[in-house]
Amino acid sequence: MKNLTLRHLRAAQEIMKHGTIAGAAHALRLTPSAVTIQLKQIEDDAGIILFDRTNEGLRATAAGLVFVDAAQMVGERLRQLDDEIDAIKGLRAGTLALGVVSTAKYFAPHMMATFRSLHPDIAISLAIGNRAEVITKLRNHEVDIALMGRPPRDLPLRSAVFGDHPLVMIAAPDHPLAKRRDISKEEIAKEHFLVREPGSGTRISLEIFFSEIPGRLDDLGTEMSSNETIKQAVMADLGIAFISAHTIAMELEFGKLVVLDVVGLPIRRQWFSVARTDRAISPAMAAFQEFLRTKGARCLPFFHKLYPATNEQL
Repeated sequence: MKNLTLRHLRAAQEIMKHGTIAGAAHALRLTPSAVTIQLKQIEDDAGIILFDRTNEGLRATAAGLVFVDAAQMVGERLRQLDDEIDAIKGLRAGTLALGVVSTAKYFAPHMMATFRSLHPDIAISLAIGNRAEVITKLRNHEVDIALMGRPPRDLPLRSAVFGDHPLVMIAAPDHPLAKRRDISKEEIAKEHFLVREPGSGTRISLEIFFSEIPGRLDDLGTEMSSNETIKQAVMADLGIAFISAHTIAMELEFGKLVVLDVVGLPIRRQWFSVARTDRAISPAMAAFQEFLRTKGARCLPFFHKLYPATNEQL
């Protein structure tokens, strides 16, 4: 493909993103006919169709998917090149695309602000999503570093721990179990739970916790799409929940929620920073990884100060 240009690559990416020539043209600030010509040039040069023309729009073929993936990698490498040239020049500028799972949004802004105070010329963008969405962004090279609880196993990744991640049971302050001590797993399993969607980190940990109780996983509880919704539902006494302690610091401080004293809890997991191994580390990435290694844990909510009864387990 000797005649391929960066404009061709961008055209293919936008067609993939929008599914129509008109949508791609609007994003690229070109006319639809210009984008159509670019697509024809790419397909003629490659000798294969990259997008099927359907009633629902343009859909990438197997060749199109490979082409767009290569386009994303080229764009990412050029962005890294900018950072590397700046580093050679002695500049402290750069960009960092950070992706975090939804649970991490409770501390990610504070973490970003602390990092920016140390590296004011590094521009950071933040993408928040559930676990599956963040993994997809890693797969598509849309983020440089991701913060999550469990690194996926099906991608070439390097990961490093930057802090502890306690998981706890919460209830409304007037719940019958709120003042009980040493609640057994069997007893807490009888309660109605409010849970995240299948595949979320906290739900997987809850399933592991209840795996020894026959039949408990058949109907785990009422699914809710976000930690905020779950917290509001628990405060309304619609059930109890198993949740990251880092999401409830404010509610504990103001007495809106309580942590139940369940035998075997809190479960201590860990927070990981994750980046792909099949790409170069930019100066901005290196700076953020070093920041996480030395100061990341300090940016996490101090759960043990709000709930000292669990401190020994943590």
